[in-house]
Amino acid sequence: MMRILCKSKIHRATVTEANLNYEGSLTLDPLLMEAAGLVPFEQVHVLNLNNGARFETYLIEGERGSGTVCVNGAAARLVQVGDPVIVLAYALVPEDELADFIARIVFVDEHNRVVRVEVAKVLQEAQVS
Repeated sequence: MMRILCKSKIHRATVTEANLNYEGSLTLDPLLMEAAGLVPFEQVHVLNLNNGARFETYLIEGERGSGTVCVNGAAARLVQVGDPVIVLAYALVPEDELADFIARIVFVDEHNRVVRVEVAKVLQEAQVS
């Protein structure tokens, strides 16, 4: 059996741009992507904490060190600059690998600079049957 687990979370990033005329995607500062273990074109879910909107898209790299969190394409209608968002990515994990699976949670400041990264072991050895 495979389980779908949250593998990466960027917590309370601030939307810096919304570009309706781009084809689609979420542009992120590569420093955020690296801290969360995310790669270009990876699927992500974005949760807008101001209005409850939730959407999925894929990632593209912005300028390194810029703090960019830009929602592109149709999803730009679901955010406003300044909205706090959570960016999530999931992984399919085989049952026999659950004990080794680690999730990464990235906390950022008001300028989308990484403040800290926490890692969480999903299960303890005794919990896997």
